Amino acid sequence: MAWTPVVKRSVSGDVFEQIAAEVLGGELAAGSTLPSERQLAEALGVSRPAVREALQRLAAAGLVSVRQGEATTVLDYRRSAGLEVLPRLLLRGDTIDPAVARSILEARLHNGPKIAELAAARVRRTRSQADVDRGLVLLYESVDSLVAESDSLIQQQIALEFWEHVLELADSIAFRLMYSMLRAAYEPALAALAPIMSAEVGNGDAYRDLAAAIDAGEPDRAAESARALLGPATTALIHALDGA
Repeated sequence: MAWTPVVKRSVSGDVFEQIAAEVLGGELAAGSTLPSERQLAEALGVSRPAVREALQRLAAAGLVSVRQGEATTVLDYRRSAGLEVLPRLLLRGDTIDPAVARSILEARLHNGPKIAELAAARVRRTRSQADVDRGLVLLYESVDSLVAESDSLIQQQIALEFWEHVLELADSIAFRLMYSMLRAAYEPALAALAPIMSAEVGNGDAYRDLAAAIDAGEPDRAAESARALLGPATTALIHALDGA
């Protein structure tokens, strides 16, 4: 007999997902108010504690404002939410939102060269040379893996790991957190992006040149190498989105 794993579902999580989707999709407009906990519980067929927990999560995500004794108000997520909502904005069901995808690509092209510049600047000024040496080894190993791989989807995954190592060398928590959220938004679309990204992730020489610039401690060269690496695919993707 073949056993099927039981998927554990969170009732409060389901409530959160439903309300978050309506806020981010515009069905619940900024400034509007939600029904009371009791009304939501009755409408959704769940307990009030489950609704309360979901509302607390929504408030923590910057999607609603919850004040005791007052109605729960929908916030303008563009002003109150953080980067963690990007994955939800990018994919609506199985459809990629072109405007959100474009903004992610623009952020990628802007941040990548700066991260590379910081990595090159700090690689020779760190107090822990052993950590730098390990980071550089991992960087070059990523390039070798990239060159040895022919599958464009796997190459994209290796390229993401390459940038993880660049971030470690850059030692910037702000860029690290931004990258984590951008990666979370980007990863679900890897398969769809593979045809356009193949030229970039298949360009082993460009990755090797970037790694060498960081290793040499040359910030300007590293930034320019990153820009040359990321620019063509970014431009192609944006053009494809504009024509969609």
